[in-house]
Amino acid sequence: MTSLAHIKSNRPKIRHLLSEGRALFEFGTTSMLMPLLLQAPRGDDHPVIVIPGFLASDISTKPLRSFLKLKGYQPSGWNLGRNLGTHIVGGKHIVSDKLINQVIKAHVKHDRKVSIVGWSLGGILAREIARAIPDCVRQVISLGSPFNGPQGSAPVASKMFELINGDLSKREPHAVAKIIPPPQVPCTAIFSRSDGVAHWKACKNHDEHLHELSENIEVKGSHMGLGHNAQVLWIIANRLAQKEGQWTPFLHKNLHRIVYPNPNRA
Repeated sequence: MTSLAHIKSNRPKIRHLLSEGRALFEFGTTSMLMPLLLQAPRGDDHPVIVIPGFLASDISTKPLRSFLKLKGYQPSGWNLGRNLGTHIVGGKHIVSDKLINQVIKAHVKHDRKVSIVGWSLGGILAREIARAIPDCVRQVISLGSPFNGPQGSAPVASKMFELINGDLSKREPHAVAKIIPPPQVPCTAIFSRSDGVAHWKACKNHDEHLHELSENIEVKGSHMGLGHNAQVLWIIANRLAQKEGQWTPFLHKNLHRIVYPNPNRA
């Protein structure tokens, strides 16, 4: 059984939560760096669905989707309103049929596999979609998504989620356990150690769960700014630009090792 001390240690630090306002500064920094970001690898016109975080809607992901369109993709929101967590269900699939059907529709419309980018709770949903219909999914990128432990979110966010959806760890313990390993598609988990909403350890794959198509990438920044963080945008562009079936880890290149921290450092 998880001890109270362990749960507290895996909550985001108060100072990080109180500094989430830096997301506005990060947005301004990204705007200034946009000429550089536009030099990132260009895409091949395949469809990309972006899923918002808890309590957020497609409005929150518009800057990211605009960037993806400039880089040569067919981006779209999830088109299901505000993400209240109600698309997490038990049974055969952890995500609702309505959400799975959104990806299937994009797959059929474009006759291409769909990449999915999910922010926070959206990343958990993205991973479960890939687990349910891997033949339709090209790759998954999660941004600050606490899939690796139900106690990984800030208390306020956790309480609000439980108020709407109940305690999934008690109601669906087997379903919660299923979300921890990455799906068997190319899967990138992006996290920040100064995330004020989701603890960074809950947002990365543990070594025992990593496979040849999965990776962890650390960035510097806030949780609320991950969708427009310059470091994150470059990673997303780099990951999505890889040819289908030719995925390689991001830190494989020396430049990336210099610019980005080692995600496995103590």
